[in-house]
Amino acid sequence: MAAAPMTIAPEVTLLRGFAAPTRPIVLAIEVVAALAPFRHLKTPGGGTMSVAMTNCGPWGWHSDARGYRYTASDPLSGEPWPPMPESFRALARKAAMRGGFPGFEPDACLVNRYVPGAQMGAHRDWDELDKRFPIVSVSIGLPALFLWYGATRRGRPLVTRVEDGDVVVWGGSARAGYHGVRKLAPGDHPVTGALRYNLTFRRAK
Repeated sequence: MAAAPMTIAPEVTLLRGFAAPTRPIVLAIEVVAALAPFRHLKTPGGGTMSVAMTNCGPWGWHSDARGYRYTASDPLSGEPWPPMPESFRALARKAAMRGGFPGFEPDACLVNRYVPGAQMGAHRDWDELDKRFPIVSVSIGLPALFLWYGATRRGRPLVTRVEDGDVVVWGGSARAGYHGVRKLAPGDHPVTGALRYNLTFRRAK
């Protein structure tokens, strides 16, 4: 957790290996998924996301024909989202501080599960009420190519390879930045097998 921060773009920081070792994180994800199973959400336009998702914490992100929003309960079960593990909160706080954003207290953790071929199109995280707080993104398992577009989703993005345990933090002037993930390449990781997980910590409310 002592790796020197690397600047991807202004106020976008890569912390190499900051979340390692990740096996305890994977075990915690399995507990969360047992209570709120992964699902492929529908976009407001009717498409199906290639990345499977679930949530933990007081608020969970959801998408369907009604739009993008945060909910206090899992729409599939009607039950509150599983609690966010304290280890997750501590990781998010420390990473945000290391990235230049002290005082971050996440109330939402979106858990993404990628299989080979899954991708995340260019988008920005913009459903949170208070944009003063950063986004903290944790990569687990298979490596991926993180794309940073910036103020618009047009043009050629900055491409950064993110590996198991890497964390990307962005906020401030970069808070509205468009970003994505290229199609995941096949592979076999000692912690996750043929999968990649991503934790995205946010302050939703």
